[in-house]
Amino acid sequence: MAIAGLSLDRAAASILRNIAESEPQRPGVLAARLSVEASHVTPQLAQLEKAGYVVRAPDPDDRRAHLVELTERGVSAVERMRDASRRGMQMALRDWSPEDLRLAATLFHRLVDDFVANAEETVDATPPA
Repeated sequence: MAIAGLSLDRAAASILRNIAESEPQRPGVLAARLSVEASHVTPQLAQLEKAGYVVRAPDPDDRRAHLVELTERGVSAVERMRDASRRGMQMALRDWSPEDLRLAATLFHRLVDDFVANAEETVDATPPA
């Protein structure tokens, strides 16, 4: 966050990134995407709204509910976070050879493919003995 010039904590940054990756959404949907209770998201959203990063608008499908979306300031913050992440990755990999970069990319693609291929398998939640 320091590189991006933002004073956001990890939870706030995660919320902004998630909102940026989707259509405006209800706080409960956002909480589910983050795998947390809605009560954890509500205070964060209030702080982000107060700071001008997000706004709440009435849900056109249910006037009792609200959708959360990024403001221009929120979009700018997400862009700055992404840019800082790219610069950090470039700094970390600057001494890697082209061969090492190709190998890392190949293995990363394999890892993602294996996760996707196994995503629907039933996982035994019983801890090993």
